[in-house]
Amino acid sequence: MRYLSTRGDAPILEFGDVLLEGLAADGGLYVPVELPAISASDLADFAGLEYHEVATRVLAPFVAPSLSVDDLAALTLDAYSTFSHPDVVPTSRLAAGEHLVELFWGPTLSFKDVALQLLGRLFEHELVRRGTTMTIVGATSGDTGSAAIEACRDRAGIELVMLHPAGRVTDVQRRQMTTVDSPNIHNVAVDGTFDDCQDLVKALFADRPFRERMRLGAVNSINWARVAAQTVYYVTTAVKLGAPSQQVSFCVPTGNFGNVLAGDFARRMGVPIDRLVVATNHNDILTRTHLTGEMAITEVRPSTSPAMDIQVSSNFERLLFELGGRRGAALAADMARFRAEDSLELAPDVLADLRADFDAGAASEDEVAAMIAAVDEADDRLIDPHTAVALTVARRDAPSGGWPTPLAVMSTAHPAKFGEAVVDATDRHAELPPELAALADRDEHLTPLPNNLGTLRDFVTARCTR
Repeated sequence: MRYLSTRGDAPILEFGDVLLEGLAADGGLYVPVELPAISASDLADFAGLEYHEVATRVLAPFVAPSLSVDDLAALTLDAYSTFSHPDVVPTSRLAAGEHLVELFWGPTLSFKDVALQLLGRLFEHELVRRGTTMTIVGATSGDTGSAAIEACRDRAGIELVMLHPAGRVTDVQRRQMTTVDSPNIHNVAVDGTFDDCQDLVKALFADRPFRERMRLGAVNSINWARVAAQTVYYVTTAVKLGAPSQQVSFCVPTGNFGNVLAGDFARRMGVPIDRLVVATNHNDILTRTHLTGEMAITEVRPSTSPAMDIQVSSNFERLLFELGGRRGAALAADMARFRAEDSLELAPDVLADLRADFDAGAASEDEVAAMIAAVDEADDRLIDPHTAVALTVARRDAPSGGWPTPLAVMSTAHPAKFGEAVVDATDRHAELPPELAALADRDEHLTPLPNNLGTLRDFVTARCTR
């Protein structure tokens, strides 16, 4: 498997190099030169396999020749043994007929664990094989940080610096990151938004001498390995809901577009996915782009679903690359114009293809609270605000006569991680799992920094030079 950059001016690499490189040298994102195929007979076979076995089968073509099938199988078994549900990613059914895909059974109770528990092990395996080290610098709007820290803490060869926007993540999300007392973990609270944090990370990667000296690597979904790992639960869910004989649709709460993009790649590989529904909160750049054809940045407004408080959806670039005929130079020019002008008009054929393959909708804060209450009343279960965003869009924007295929709604976090929003909507407290309840008694470790590239560069150099 070989990988090329969405901007067309970086070396073509194999998986091990892409894993450690993260962002391409030209500022683009790596994608496979060709996608492997998943056949109907493959899907039928998967029905009898455990999750880690399906993961090995699906991911093996992506990692060859950097990783043997036996090594991959050992890593997937180890990664998914950390999940507290035997199915790893189970599904459940609501009274209204939707299927919830429960992505929150990992160690930090977020869908990010599904990819990052494997990614941390992939990093360590490759670093040990090469006898080298890396400095991972990442940005989080909520759940990526704790999942990445849990995946990388105390792993050989890794220093991890995680940026989060000060005051814009929940107390639980912050404490999941800052109470980890491991010498290779460094938390930074940036005076700014998630987009500011993400821009700082990208600027560090764009500084080629610094990047090479510190051996920077990426844990955000700009790293292809994360997207690849997320394709697996689209495969397993589709099989549970009737594939290969039945098509399935998915509604996905998303900000950075990585989760729903994984579904699109699964569809391109052959999984019978009908509609992919992009669900956003009031930070709705993806929904507005789908509606108007203009990708335009506006102010980020805080919400009860902070993982989606984003206006620059990095992974959307990968989709634009596919929809635009894989013309790297043209996309590089478009992305430069977008960052210079905070706006980009999609070409008519690209917009038509976007609308042909995706639906999109946004949910207001009032709608989110109402949906949390409605599910509590109808199903006697609590859901987090991100899941409520997706359910709101799925129900409100359903086609006339309902969804023609089974609809799977991605439930991306445990409700206890967003306890204040749940209590406000239902007057009920989501019971804290023991791992969350213990956070309040632990000391926090974090460094406040301004939104300044030079200050961050100095911090990384001082903390991560060994």
